[in-house]
Amino acid sequence: MKDLKYNEVRRKYLDFFKKKGHAEIPSAPLVPENDPSVLFVNAGMFPLAPFLLGEKHPKGVRLTNAQRCVRTGDIDKVGDNSHCTSFEMLGNWSLNDYFKEEAIRYTLEFFVEELELDINNIYASVFGGEDGIPKDEVSILVWKNLFKEYGIDAKVGKRERIQEFGKKDNWWGLDSGGPCGPDSEIFYDTGKEPCGENCDLSCDCGKYIEIGNNVFMEYLKEGDNLKPLGRHNVDFGGGLERITALLQGVNSVYEIDIYKPILEKIQEITPKDIKIGGNVNSEEILRSQRIIVDHIKAATWIVMDDIVPSNNQQGYILKRLIRRAVRHGRKLNITETFTAEIAKVAIDQFSTIYPNLNEKKEEIIKVIKEEEIKFNNTLENGLKELENLLEKKNKITGEDAFELYETYGLPLEVTEEILTEKNIALEDRQNFFSAQERHQEKSRSGSKGLFKGGLADTSEISTKYHTATHLLLASLRRVLGDHVYQKGSNITHERLRLDFPNETKLTQEELKQVEDLVNSAIEQELEVTFEEHPKEEALKIIEKHSSTSSFKEKYPDIVKVYFIGDKQSPFSVELCNGPHVSNTRELGKFKIVKQENIGAGVKRIKAILE
Repeated sequence: MKDLKYNEVRRKYLDFFKKKGHAEIPSAPLVPENDPSVLFVNAGMFPLAPFLLGEKHPKGVRLTNAQRCVRTGDIDKVGDNSHCTSFEMLGNWSLNDYFKEEAIRYTLEFFVEELELDINNIYASVFGGEDGIPKDEVSILVWKNLFKEYGIDAKVGKRERIQEFGKKDNWWGLDSGGPCGPDSEIFYDTGKEPCGENCDLSCDCGKYIEIGNNVFMEYLKEGDNLKPLGRHNVDFGGGLERITALLQGVNSVYEIDIYKPILEKIQEITPKDIKIGGNVNSEEILRSQRIIVDHIKAATWIVMDDIVPSNNQQGYILKRLIRRAVRHGRKLNITETFTAEIAKVAIDQFSTIYPNLNEKKEEIIKVIKEEEIKFNNTLENGLKELENLLEKKNKITGEDAFELYETYGLPLEVTEEILTEKNIALEDRQNFFSAQERHQEKSRSGSKGLFKGGLADTSEISTKYHTATHLLLASLRRVLGDHVYQKGSNITHERLRLDFPNETKLTQEELKQVEDLVNSAIEQELEVTFEEHPKEEALKIIEKHSSTSSFKEKYPDIVKVYFIGDKQSPFSVELCNGPHVSNTRELGKFKIVKQENIGAGVKRIKAILE
């Protein structure tokens, strides 16, 4: 097993798949373009959704990258040895090219030959069949043959080298339908003793670590029916942090070389005499320190993509991460503002990979620090409210404590500490956790679908809205000026949404001008066409027409340039991956329904097609 640094593992992976004929593509921004099914990109396949569904990718049919991801579904597990809200996902894709045999072979070859993992510690899981879908016999046979090449007679069964599972563990697909199929995961045996007789690859005890997963998209779900997709895609994903931790022989992803300086900084500013639960070396101290590392590092990535703290969607998640980090700082008895110090180290550690972090360093630190200060003021208000409650009824219940936590961010342990000083017991303490569970269920219900994986919507109405967004952006530039560009967009079946920089809200007259320009373009029945060019050449075309392309870094070396109207004098010209209508006459009537101020110098327009 090679002892490699984080960046070395990353580079080795990308170079290995480039040698296998894969084109390297850049990491896309964290906010998925025109995909309302998730708040953040949480897997490498999101930016490739149109191409997995059949659209031609400019770089070909074999692709690889390391994609920044954010997942908040397991936020309560962050602080253990392996869970993070932000991470890099190593990925390689076959777009209707090679399939199961080559995919599994490449995966095993990379881990065993390139990283020198011991083949004797490698295990595999496969889809064992369920709901009338046959087991993945091809993957089973491929794994058997590959193990045989290394002199291992691989058996299939419980606790064996190859283990079968159902849909819960070895199937990828959406309840709503679309491309889907079995997957095959690869695990490494850490050498730990089994946790019991039922310990297998699906167990969370830490004996087996999942280091990668190949998804084989070969079916199409339509309603309750499943049929062949008519094409076959491979989507491999492997957590870079987890793989690096394994290679470096550390127990936690927070101990790997790129994370360790961030952890050491928070440990440096943690008071030496801190005690949690009466124990100086408490696991709770380390857990809080890890949570701060993860949340502030995640915040630097999110702010880099022009998200600011707010009360909805991505902005709410960002606010929650920063405030949660601050709460754990309070738990560690850190009384001064500290998030800026942690953010500086996090930026320094990752700016070699993502130069934008360094370019936006001052802005990122400012946003995070301001949110910390704002939250500290909120906490002070929480302490005042606690005193008010005590004056009114001389007691605090578990439900009171939860309200203080939810409204003011006042941690339960702070409430209990203050009550102890006053010789008052917290009444019905369990009700705090009951109220918290009710709130979490409500949150999960309210955000259902927002954190699930899924392919971007390519339905007819979404395609129309995608094209209409280009017309809106071009019209805004005509009315407001060349400083306007797309900071973010979101499309649902009901409307489009575009975020753009502008100091003031549009007047009613300006809104009408924009609306009229879009409808004029629709009435002119302009053709929508594209050309493929090297990125630098494409950017020159964009600049020639006085346009500004956002998210330039997300596009590969060969890109699509979409023109709406005559190519010599187009109404709109943008770098884009589609999908689009072929003519603006397909769009119907455009209507702006709402304008919002979503942050300093950032405006949002929502519009519909009638």
